Amino acid sequence: MDMLDTRVIAAERSTVFAMLVSPKILEACIPGAEELKGSLEGGFDAVVVQRVGPIKAKFKGAVTIEDVIPDTSLRLVGGGNGGMAGFAKGAATVTLKDHAEGTELTYVLEAKIGGKIAQLGSRVIDGFVSKMADRFFERLSAVVESNSAAKTPIG
Repeated sequence: MDMLDTRVIAAERSTVFAMLVSPKILEACIPGAEELKGSLEGGFDAVVVQRVGPIKAKFKGAVTIEDVIPDTSLRLVGGGNGGMAGFAKGAATVTLKDHAEGTELTYVLEAKIGGKIAQLGSRVIDGFVSKMADRFFERLSAVVESNSAAKTPIG
């Protein structure tokens, strides 16, 4: 499944980028994230719990940030194994541009799901992937805008 979306975040491009590469912010924005450990340079080990239709699974996997062009673009790549439930992997290429109201964030998402979860059908899977991407970028927007408005340092 591939998906493309754009949204405007009321903050400077450098602020949006800094939050996109912050482990603390990533963990807060990934839906269902229970744990995210590691570093920007070496990648992160992640534990994420998700329910897809009637199937609930704990995915253990990794997240890396690649192809970084500071304040302009990056690629978030992740994947995990949910045991008997199956696996999920995907990537989001994120680009940032200046916008009159702050920063225009555009992402292109690629996702692949296999195993028992994939048996739910493409309509369920596509809806789930779309919902998770929306949640991630909605949370990111909210965190960036609240930190930008408060001029809070990024941790």
